[in-house]
Amino acid sequence: MLLYTDFPRWLTPEIIPGLPLRWYGMMYLVAFGLTWVLTRRLINRKMLSLSRSVSEDDLVNLFFWTIIGLLLGARFLAALLYDTTGRYLARPWLIFWPFDSQMNFTGLQGMSYHGGLIGAVIAFVAYCKVKKIEVLEMGDIFTTAIPLGYTFGRLGNFINRELYGRITSSSWGILFPNAAPVPTSHPAVQQIAAETGIDIVGQSFVNLPRHPSQLYEAFLEGVLLWAVMWFILRPRRPFKGFMVGVYLVGYALARFVAEYFRAPDPGIDFVIQWGPANNPNWLLLSPLNLTMGQLLSLLMALSGVVVLLIFRAWSLRNPRVETFVPADAPSRAASRRKQRRRARRS
Repeated sequence: MLLYTDFPRWLTPEIIPGLPLRWYGMMYLVAFGLTWVLTRRLINRKMLSLSRSVSEDDLVNLFFWTIIGLLLGARFLAALLYDTTGRYLARPWLIFWPFDSQMNFTGLQGMSYHGGLIGAVIAFVAYCKVKKIEVLEMGDIFTTAIPLGYTFGRLGNFINRELYGRITSSSWGILFPNAAPVPTSHPAVQQIAAETGIDIVGQSFVNLPRHPSQLYEAFLEGVLLWAVMWFILRPRRPFKGFMVGVYLVGYALARFVAEYFRAPDPGIDFVIQWGPANNPNWLLLSPLNLTMGQLLSLLMALSGVVVLLIFRAWSLRNPRVETFVPADAPSRAASRRKQRRRARRS
């Protein structure tokens, strides 16, 4: 009995085979659309208190420029940090060239989340400043609405058969057909092959089941982070900018944990290696061997803590500026008024 799951053969990256329409791009559109709906809901219900109303045009333009900043930052950082061939440094125009050397359409392959975050923040803050929209209030709105969209982005990674995890003998491991084969001479490979029932006799390299790390990230960075921020922390927001700081820390922690199961980027492997030096990138041997994604996540978490400390100190020094009204404040205030009127009548 095989103790793993084959990747579904019917699940292809193309929505319609032969046409340049891919599920990955569709999932991005779903993520942006969902973020738009949740953002409008927060604004329309006045769950956060903006000093002035934000028009539909303002919100559309804010989304547009933030997405442009996200795409630019994601591609630039991916080209600078994750490309080990020097291809983009020698020919920088290829960073945004969506075709391969045979002129086959490939889309923009390789996006850095942390680079996208930097680009999005720059564009977001710049637009808010130009249009005189409260940066912290709108930032709290955006960061509360965004995480659920990551669920669909990671599902797009799964359908694309990319960003798969390290090898595993767990029963939920998935055999990705395009995963890099591993040497059968390695003791861990022999052990996992025996545990999963994969025959390696006569083979120098073999494809083994991998952690579906895309699905782990879809849950941790998407569903779980969004649920905590939306249902638990948002109604208790103590000061402006709180949700921004929570988002930075929360996403960083979720990504840091998920990276232990995700295979490091080829050619980069472990940027910090405090554990065993002979740790292949497809195997989890020590939590002290950290990937580039984990290093960037640590920096992101640190920045989130700094943001929380700065904004909290600012709110304490400027208490009159805080105009936040919890989502249920109008109903609670009305209830208190009714109680006072009944008390006077009695």
